[in-house]
Amino acid sequence: MKTHEWQELTRLTQGSRLVVERVRLIDSGISFEGQFELPPLARLSAEDQVFVMAFVKNDGSIKDMEKAFGVSYPTIKGRLSRIAAQFQMVEIINTNSNSPTRNETLAALERGEITAAEAIERLSK
Repeated sequence: MKTHEWQELTRLTQGSRLVVERVRLIDSGISFEGQFELPPLARLSAEDQVFVMAFVKNDGSIKDMEKAFGVSYPTIKGRLSRIAAQFQMVEIINTNSNSPTRNETLAALERGEITAAEAIERLSK
């Protein structure tokens, strides 16, 4: 699908969830049928997809985004926050180390699984 076709599809669905039921690999002609959810970035509105692409193309520079879109820093930050809130973030755990990461330790403390003293001990290692 071309970009304008995705934009039209996004406009037609008006933000409703959709499921892809057939996928065809163009080079081989192989098709898969079933129920496939779109990846998180594809679920964004066309405008938000353009914004994310511009952000990546500008190497994450908010100053460059201010210039490109002609808006202020708080406006860019607000839009990024709104877009980020649409994604379920996954915490990446470092499996190369036996000691818990800073984030894991703080999360355990917040859940009441460890005491403040244990958290300080872990963080000091």
